[in-house]
Amino acid sequence: MQDDISGWSDWNHNFDGIEEISSPSELHGILTGIVCVTTAPTRDEWLQILSTLTVPKVSDEALALLEEEANDVSHALSEDELDYLPMLPDDEHVLSERVQALADWCAGVVLGFGLASGHIRADEQELIESLQDVAAVEFDESDDDEEGEESYQELYEFVRLIPVSLSTGRAKISVADSSLLKHFQSKEKQVKDTSDEPSLVEMYTPDRPS
Repeated sequence: MQDDISGWSDWNHNFDGIEEISSPSELHGILTGIVCVTTAPTRDEWLQILSTLTVPKVSDEALALLEEEANDVSHALSEDELDYLPMLPDDEHVLSERVQALADWCAGVVLGFGLASGHIRADEQELIESLQDVAAVEFDESDDDEEGEESYQELYEFVRLIPVSLSTGRAKISVADSSLLKHFQSKEKQVKDTSDEPSLVEMYTPDRPS
């Protein structure tokens, strides 16, 4: 299966079933959104990022996988070959599962980008809105046909290149200089935020059906 070649099998094995995220694909989207803005997080930084997301402690193998994938994605986004690929189940999975995974991935990219305080440049607002639109997609059984498959492939090819556009020409900052760890640091200092302003998570998370 292509799942083994793409890395999906290992990714799904390590991150499936985490209640705090919708799916392993959403986590890969979060990772992608982060490295559009920052340098690839280290193992220790991933521990803090996961704490920010209230994700329980993961295994050493999972942390190593996050660090390795972040480096790979960061490299792919910096290249001109446009060979970046989202971490999604292959076409041997039913269409409904792949559509949901793509929606989760899009939501993750938006969330990761927002958590890292990715400043939206003038020409990027439409790209973010496109990701939010796909994140809200609901699969209908009537779409489970050849036309639905073609529509999925077109949508996939469109959104997979959005992180490349978000990353291109952006001066990457360190994770420490981003807003990624602010929540973690505030918890460490036990500082309570009493602001009525919406959080970055609320601002950047699309309105998705339950």
